[in-house]
Amino acid sequence: MRQIVAIAANAFMELVRQPVYLLLMTSAVLFEIFLATPYYFAFGDEPKLVKNSVLAVMFLTGLLGAVLSASASLSRELRSGTALAVLSKPVGRAQFLIAKYIGVIGALTVMLYVTAVAALVAGRMAFDAYGKTDLAAVGIFALAVAVAYAFGGFVNFFLHRPFVSGAVGALVVTVTIAAFVIVQFTTQMQSLGEVATVDWRLVPAAILILFAVWILAALALACSTRLDMIPTLAVCSAFFLVGLMSDYLFGRRAQPVWQQDLRVELMSTRWSPEQKNLLKTMLAKYDKDNSGRLEPIEQDSISPADKAAMTRAGMGGSRLAGVLYTVTPNWQLFWMADVLETGKTGFPWQYVAKAAVYMLCYVAAALAVAVVLFEERELSQAQ
Repeated sequence: MRQIVAIAANAFMELVRQPVYLLLMTSAVLFEIFLATPYYFAFGDEPKLVKNSVLAVMFLTGLLGAVLSASASLSRELRSGTALAVLSKPVGRAQFLIAKYIGVIGALTVMLYVTAVAALVAGRMAFDAYGKTDLAAVGIFALAVAVAYAFGGFVNFFLHRPFVSGAVGALVVTVTIAAFVIVQFTTQMQSLGEVATVDWRLVPAAILILFAVWILAALALACSTRLDMIPTLAVCSAFFLVGLMSDYLFGRRAQPVWQQDLRVELMSTRWSPEQKNLLKTMLAKYDKDNSGRLEPIEQDSISPADKAAMTRAGMGGSRLAGVLYTVTPNWQLFWMADVLETGKTGFPWQYVAKAAVYMLCYVAAALAVAVVLFEERELSQAQ
């Protein structure tokens, strides 16, 4: 346990000392604030547009941060031979990988915390056609970033400590203080006669994005056991894009047809006339409310013989699609921007708990694959 803590702490400190880490964090928070400054023409949905945009920035920042952190933490050490020196001590490869992962997600959590604070500020700064740009908030936030960089320069020049880690630590503190000052001591008119407030629903939405980033970090770490940074970025980007479309690519094909909208399926060209006749029979027999689709209670009432007939007709769902749908991470599960629509209140925290279980299962599977790939890799002094 002591070795895991030491390796994780060392990996965390190495990552927060990377200049690209500081640049990525700073660019993300400044861009989030910038998104809340211009005028938009969204027909009254400008605040929603800004909130969705800052969450998207958080997601992409997490993707880049996960790949860069995993590559810097693992693949670089494998090439330089540092990993061999660590593994020559009584440290197993599985322990080494788990410790590296803990260090990586620690650094990513710090980055996502800063971007989440900036997202809360940007959400409060958002305004519609009748509002105006919150210049006071822009100035306070810009001053916070400048103070953090100045502190990093101070500790580097006078105390001979690393500039990047000093600036990162200061940025966490100054951004938090700036957000508190903006919320407590400034006023922003979101619309005509409407004072802006902090949308705290962004907090659970940001937590869900953090879960997704932890999954990306596990995938990036698994790729980094065999690949360099650019191939790792390509593989993780592919997982990211395919995962965004997994419901469309695999989800519909994996589900039995009776769990889908049968009206849409009857107009689909993927079914033959015989299959469509079977669908019409199912609708006539089980669709009691004539809604065009079978509700969960109606699905439960389908007889085993009818389900078997549908399966024999090739309408029971594709097994290959089911496997691909299971293997591919579904990022839509972590994207809850629709809950932030104007007028909706509250946030389903039970859903966050279920997403956490999904995240833990996927991370465990990805790390298991990473351990297998790492166990079979030969190490040398310099690769």
